[in-house]
Amino acid sequence: QVQLVESGGGLVQPGGSLRLSCAASGSIFGINAMAWYRQAPGKQRDLVAIITSGGSTSYADSVKGRFTISRDNAKNTVYLQMSNLKPEDTAVYYCNADIRDYTRFIKNYWGQGTQVTVSS
Repeated sequence: QVQLVESGGGLVQPGGSLRLSCAASGSIFGINAMAWYRQAPGKQRDLVAIITSGGSTSYADSVKGRFTISRDNAKNTVYLQMSNLKPEDTAVYYCNADIRDYTRFIKNYWGQGTQVTVSS
């Protein structure tokens, strides 16, 4: 069984910073792309940033220049460094990954989500 566990969310003032972490554990035989999504109340879940196994990255226009996605393949962990946070960044942030598990097939997994609130 594979699990993704996020951490690092919380309450921060506008202009502040937070770093989210997401660790994958279980019967893992390889991880392809890893990504962060977010969902604000009453809105759809949107892609924030994605990083391939080779380290290529892509970002939503709304976070370019403020957020940085990175990964540590040895730890099966993906990070999201968020800077200059704005109230509109308030959402539940979800980790997502394409993982080759014990079945040797690649499956898509989600974390449970971590709340980020940007408010003064």
